[in-house]
Amino acid sequence: MDQKVQNLIDGLNEDLAHEYAASIMYTYNAAVVQGLYYQVLKPFFESEIGDEQGHALYLAEKIKTLGGTPTTKPAEVKQLSDVKDMLEEAKRAEHDTILRYEERKQQAEELGYTELVVKLDDMIADETGHMEEMERLLADPRLQ
Repeated sequence: MDQKVQNLIDGLNEDLAHEYAASIMYTYNAAVVQGLYYQVLKPFFESEIGDEQGHALYLAEKIKTLGGTPTTKPAEVKQLSDVKDMLEEAKRAEHDTILRYEERKQQAEELGYTELVVKLDDMIADETGHMEEMERLLADPRLQ
């Protein structure tokens, strides 16, 4: 296999591990959030799970299509209980994901994988929206 394709597959597997982790993080956060923000954040966290699982499914299928084997291991997930910490960690995770997808997009462009480039743009847009939602939630003065 071409080394550039293998590097892309390796990177997509890293991305897949982080999408698994994001799904776990949002599931965990929805389950443990409590207090004043419970009614707002529980459904918010739950709504993020589907997006992350959709990204994971796409990545796994693309890895297989490119000749690789999708990972089944998630990246590490922190078990936080403080609402502000949960939101800050989620914001950081979304930011890191955007950076990884930008790198993956560049790799895909170099290989001429137009469909993957377009899909990564869509996923970057999704993750940017998630990150901006975290920023708006963190702007609440009660969390300062």
